[in-house]
Parts: sequence; C-alpha cells; structure tokens
Amino acid sequence: MLLQPVILSGGSGTRLWPLSREAYPKQFLPLTGEHTMLQETVRRLDGLEREHPRQGAGLVDPIVVCNEAHRFLVAEQMRALGRRAAAIVLEPEGRNTAPALTLAAQVATAEGADPVLLVMPADHTIADEAGFRAAVSDAFALASAGAVVTFGIVPGKPETGYGYIRRGQPYHGDGLEGAAYRLEAFVEKPDAATAESYLASGDYLWNSGIFVLRASHWLALIERFRPDIAAAVIRACAAVSDDGDFQRVDPALFAACPSDSIDYAVMEHLTAAGESVPAVVLPLDVGWSDVGAWSALWEVREHDAEGNVCDGDTFVHEAADNLLIAQHRMLAAIGVNDLIVVETPDAVLVADKAHAQDVKAVTESLRRAQRNEYRHHQRVHRPWGAYESIDQGARYQVKRLTVKPGESLSLQMHHHRAEHWIVVSGTARVSRGEETFLLTENQSTYIPVGTRHRLENPGTIPLELIEVQSGSYLGEDDIVRYEDRYNRDASDC
Repeated sequence: MLLQPVILSGGSGTRLWPLSREAYPKQFLPLTGEHTMLQETVRRLDGLEREHPRQGAGLVDPIVVCNEAHRFLVAEQMRALGRRAAAIVLEPEGRNTAPALTLAAQVATAEGADPVLLVMPADHTIADEAGFRAAVSDAFALASAGAVVTFGIVPGKPETGYGYIRRGQPYHGDGLEGAAYRLEAFVEKPDAATAESYLASGDYLWNSGIFVLRASHWLALIERFRPDIAAAVIRACAAVSDDGDFQRVDPALFAACPSDSIDYAVMEHLTAAGESVPAVVLPLDVGWSDVGAWSALWEVREHDAEGNVCDGDTFVHEAADNLLIAQHRMLAAIGVNDLIVVETPDAVLVADKAHAQDVKAVTESLRRAQRNEYRHHQRVHRPWGAYESIDQGARYQVKRLTVKPGESLSLQMHHHRAEHWIVVSGTARVSRGEETFLLTENQSTYIPVGTRHRLENPGTIPLELIEVQSGSYLGEDDIVRYEDRYNRDASDC
C-alpha cells in the first residue's frame, strides 16, 4: 500500500507580518532553518522507509494543494529542493481544509489507486523528525486497517491559542495497544482557567491538524457527512486540466463549494456514540509548533544567554527575552525585555510578546486600506525572477529587476508608461516592436508608451538591470499580455 503525503499550503500567516505577506506567506519563508517551512514539510519524511520497513508502505511524491496565486512559489521551492510533486493542485480561491483534502483525494484516486493519505499543513515545525516518522509509521498501520487517525500534541503549557482534543479509552488495534486512543471530542480554544484544567487532567491534547486515513475512506466520509462539498469538488474536478506543473479545476464550480474544515465537516461526526468508523488520536511529543505568532517563533528558535533570538544585523545591551529580526538595517535593542521587533525594507513591527496575537489588527487595517504592505514585500517574486522598488514619486518609479537564466517576461505593452532599462550585469535580449537586440553590462535602451516589448535572459547567470518607469499611471495592472510562457492573464500581475 502507498503512503501519499498531502501538503495543504493555503495559509496566509498574517500574524507573522511583516515577514509574512498575503502574496508570500510564512510557509514560503525560512523561519527556523535554511529551508522554508514548505520545504521542511517535504523533507520531514526522508528516511521513513529505511527506519520503519515493517509498515510495508511505498512512500510516493507529495500532492500539494495551494492557492493559485502561490503556484509558482510552490513549483520553484520544490525545484530548489531537488524534489518533484505528484501534483500541484490549484485552488482558485480558499475554501478551508475539507474541500482541499477532497481535491487531493480525488487526484490520488484518479488512476485507480487508494493510498493512505498523510495530510500535513505546510507551515508547521517539528524538532524531533525521527519521532514524527515513528508516529507516522504507527498511524499508517492504523489507517491501513480502517481507522481515521489524527495526531494530538502533548501539551507543554496551558495554551489558549490552540484547539484541543479530548482522548478517550485506549484503542486496541494492530499491536499498538497503549499508543493510541479513541478520539472522544474536539474542543474549541479555551480560556486560561480552562486550559489549566485541561493540562492538569492529562486527557487533553493540542489539535495538530495532521491526519492519516485512506483516500477512499475520506471520499466516502465527506460524501456521507457533507454531500454538498463532495458534489461541488467532484463537479470542479470533472473539468480538471494540466497547466505545466499544475492541475487546475473549474474556478466557477469550485467557487460554489461551501467552506469548512476537516474537523467540522467529518471528524466531529466520528466521535458520536455508536459511530462504526474508528476515530483515533495518537499522542505526539516531538517539539511541534504551528508558528502561529511571533511569540511561538521565539519559543522554537535558538536563544542567546539572555534569552534573545537575534537574526540579522543586531546589537543587544542589557536586554532579555526579545525576538529581534533585521533584514535591511542595523537593529539595536537596549534595556528592553520581552519585545518583538521585526524590521523589513518597508515596515517595522514593535510589539510586546504578550500581545503577539494582536498583530492581526495591523494586517486587518492594512487590508481595509488596500495598502501594498499587506499583500507584497518590497521585493516581489515572479516566475521569471523578482523586482524590487527602489524609489518612486510623481510620474516615475525606479525598480531593480532580476531575471533568472533562461527565463523571460511576457510579450507585453503598457498604455500609460514608458520604460528605460540599464543592464547592471548579465546579458539581456530585448524585443521592441519589430526589432530584437542584445544588451550587456552598462548598456541601455528605451521602451516607448504603447510599444510591444519583451525582456529575456539568454545567459547562464542572473540578469540584473535597473528599470526607470515614467508616465501618468505606473500600476502593475497596466499590462496587456500577448504571449506568456507561464499562462498568466492580465489580472495575474
């Protein structure tokens, strides 16, 4: 039997602003090591077949379900890791985890297979990965025998920011006596006093959001308990199409799908008395965190002797238990304790660690005001490379462009702006109107308003250039695309 990882990469990570933005959320950031959280999730199962051969599972490439706007980030990070996905399934818009898992299960069973699905969010961190793999092996055995399994995190403190699972009697199956329990109930996030009582009882675990079950079982259960979700996803998948690395479903049909979580749509129904499908929880004590706030990142990162987490060009004097991240400038902290200070090129966050959850007030305000700082970083990633705004004013904007070797921008035209390009390093192939020519270091050219043009990097090193835009309107949506190798439309800037 196959073990099919399913990575759900739809989160926005707004509580980790300003590092996490809507267009580049936390799962694509290297928050705890050299790899991004998505890459760490992919790597987490390395060694499973060698360490646990008794399970008899064939570990296959993951299915990644992500927002359509993040598709190139997923593909690029998989390539950078030297891995491939079995499928990158695009959600035209977010509908929570139950429809996302239903999409993945449809893809996993499309060719007649019925693997065990290991469903993991893309933005969690686990310190003891060997311990996690051992738990996955046990969960695989239980799921192969018909159980629906979730992991419950052994709580280390009375946390009010997590939902809880109440475990029931030990579950006896597949030689795992004592390791697994009946899942008795899901419990909402408690207040402080209730969380204290949960911790003292020993019967409550944090809800990890990680599940293990047969693909066919999930499809049967979602059809049984939420036939509206099942029908909407089936209709959307009937028109699935391949687009390079990606699988697209019908956007209008998927938009009609109700939004619901795995817990509410299915798992809570399995805790009812007399339910024949066993819902099982495996306790997990492996240094897990969902890194849902800056205070959680402070907890999982390495500290100095005074309890500070320092990242970037920082200076600390008579300060303790701070999280200090500097991306663009020197950050000095003197005589302060328990602060979060995060500096990026376009925003600075200063907060008390005790108010880490309140960062959402900033992101909500930015979203309502339609501020760019909510959606994008100053450096904006594109499938061909990236651009970074250097300066702007009335009727002009200056950007630094980086084009990856062998990549190109779309053949396009602007109604309202002209562009001046100066090559800093590398070689540019420029199409302008009916002519095509090469530019090298220190050479430049000019693209008039209304002229079709394309920029390409035919070389083997990144192309770096400065772009000076001038005109009456400089927005990224002033693009008419004629040809695009990435199949983007005009709204996909």
